[in-house]
This record gives sequence, C-alpha cells and structure tokens, in this order.
Amino acid sequence: MTYRFDIITLFPDFFETLPRVGLIGKAVERGLLSFRVHDLRPFGLGRYRQVDDRAYGGGVGIVLRPEPVVAAIEKARESDRSRVLVLSPQGRLWTQHRARELAAEVDQVILVCGRYEGIDERVARFFADDEIAIGDYVLMGGEVAAWVIIESIARLIPGVIGNPESLELESFERGILDYPQYTRPANFRGYRVPAILRSGHHQAVEQWRRLQALKKTVEHRPDLLLHSLYETRPAAPIWLSWLKDWILWLEKQYNKLYPAQKNRSEASHAGSDSETPTTEDANGSSGHSPR
Repeated sequence: MTYRFDIITLFPDFFETLPRVGLIGKAVERGLLSFRVHDLRPFGLGRYRQVDDRAYGGGVGIVLRPEPVVAAIEKARESDRSRVLVLSPQGRLWTQHRARELAAEVDQVILVCGRYEGIDERVARFFADDEIAIGDYVLMGGEVAAWVIIESIARLIPGVIGNPESLELESFERGILDYPQYTRPANFRGYRVPAILRSGHHQAVEQWRRLQALKKTVEHRPDLLLHSLYETRPAAPIWLSWLKDWILWLEKQYNKLYPAQKNRSEASHAGSDSETPTTEDANGSSGHSPR
C-alpha cells in the first residue's frame, strides 16, 4: 500500500526536490510513498485567480480566502482514511506521538500551507481535521512546516527506514531525548571521546547512555519528562525505570562509603570478630558503647 502526501500551496516549486532525495526518494521509487503538489492559484476566483482578500474588521495584511482552499482540499481528499492538516502558528504543537498516530491510522495526509496573515478560520474549523504548528515561532509560510511533518511521518512508514529497531531508540520515542553520539577520531583537538565508550564494557556503556539521556533531557527539555507521564501510553515511560536503577545504584555507593552500624542485638550474634560500635569518652579515648 502506498502512503500519499498531498500539499496545497501557492509555491509548488518549493517541493520539486522532496520526492527525489534521500530515503524519501528511495521510498517513492519502491512505491511506499507518493506525492502530489496542488498549486492553489488555479483554484482562485475570477479572471485573475484571486486567492486572498482583506480581513474583516480591518488590520494589516491579507488572508487566504476559503473558496480556493476548500476546493483544493476537496479535489485532493480521496477517502475516509485521509486527514487534512492546516499549518498555522495558532495550531496544536506537532509531536512524535501525533506523527505515530497518522502513520498508523491513515493512508493520506493533506497539508494546507498558509501564507500572508493566515487562512480564513472557517477552513480549519469546518473543512480540516486539525490545525498544526511545528514550534513557537512564525514562518513566512507553511511550506517548511509541511516538509517537517512529511519527514516525521514518512520515516515511520514500514519499509522507509532500513532498520526499524532504530526508531525505538530515538529522541521522543520513549519520553526522553537521545543520548550523545561520538565517532572517530577518539581525540579531536584535545576533546576526547568518553573513555567508557571505548571500554568494551557493554553493560557499563548502556548505563552511561541512560544517564546521559536523562541529564540532557533535564538540561534541555525537562517538560518532556512531565509530558510523558500524562501522555496516553500502554506503559510508563522508559526513563522511570532508568531513574529507579540509578537511585538504587547511588544508594549502594552511599552504603559502601558509609556502612550502617550494627545495633547491640546484631553485634551479640555476630561473634567475637564482629565490629562493636564505640564512642569516645571525655578524654578522647575510645571504648565500648555504654549499655
């Protein structure tokens, strides 16, 4: 089955290279993905194919009219397994979780690229399935955002990525950022690869990677830790078990540095070779603990 992307835009040339590069290009050649780019201008109104107009209520800038946009959506939509996404700074934040949903639940995604001051609100409210933003910033149009969404979904389509197991080890898939990666040379301008990665001790390397992933998430995206706790998942996020392991490890280290002293009942059963808690008297000499 081929997964289809339809892009509605005023700048179709922006997407000329998309179906031909990298893993996406190979997936297109193998029939896993397909693309259709719909130029919004031919759907425009009147002799001059008008697609925009001034906003009601006044204000700066112009807004894309609903008629040409909805006409393009209706032409592109193929079935009930299609989803229409309007790209807008006012939309919901795009996440890896949403990308997984669309990769698994539908066969076609239609992306509507906004321009100017945006798209008539009625398009997003009554003719689209969702309104999406890729971040807390404003772009000149939705084309870059569309490309981001296409790549995030396409790589989850079975067969597009060569090693599907690698998808499970990446940032956001487990509610946490990925651990740092290193390659040769081992020493680059005085900056060395962490020795643990060159130790050959696989268990220690795995523990180090877990710790670094937790550390980077706390430093860069602590919100992910809270979000993953409340996101609907079949099981608790993986970092919770990692955190538990590290707490137990730290507890063991503290117990080695500061071993717990035995009480009198334990000492009486330990034999003559057992350690007996002592205390110092007023003169500084030590003796047995008082009874």
